[in-house]
Amino acid sequence: MADFSSNSQNIEAPASEVAEVLADLESFPTWSSAVKNVEVQERDDANRPTKATVKIEAGVLKDRATLNYDYSKFPGAISFSLEEADLMTEMSGTYLIEDNGDDSTKVTYQLNVQVSMPVPDVMRRKAEMATIDAALSQLKKKIGG
Repeated sequence: MADFSSNSQNIEAPASEVAEVLADLESFPTWSSAVKNVEVQERDDANRPTKATVKIEAGVLKDRATLNYDYSKFPGAISFSLEEADLMTEMSGTYLIEDNGDDSTKVTYQLNVQVSMPVPDVMRRKAEMATIDAALSQLKKKIGG
């Protein structure tokens, strides 16, 4: 069972808007400091990316990863899992998108990253939490809430 780090943020925008921003992978490099480039390989019938290669620079971790995206619970959740990468042996996560009922949305980001070199668990968790916190903060700024 994957051991996920997780945190949440309230965003002053409707859940549908938040879900659409998170499904627009190609725009991530314009607002996410960790995502430098996105190349979409495959899309679903709704034109959402289901497979993409992402250049990631999150703190000391710099990698190029091919990720598979799952929209089976959309717009309530978007999940991703690692197909292949240079350094990472695992990268899986989920954005949970919950409507607060007042035109605001609670977004919970769960993330699990493992790399091919030995890294103490406390350092891995700290890096995951820094990545999660930055992603949620930057998402909030992107949407304007």
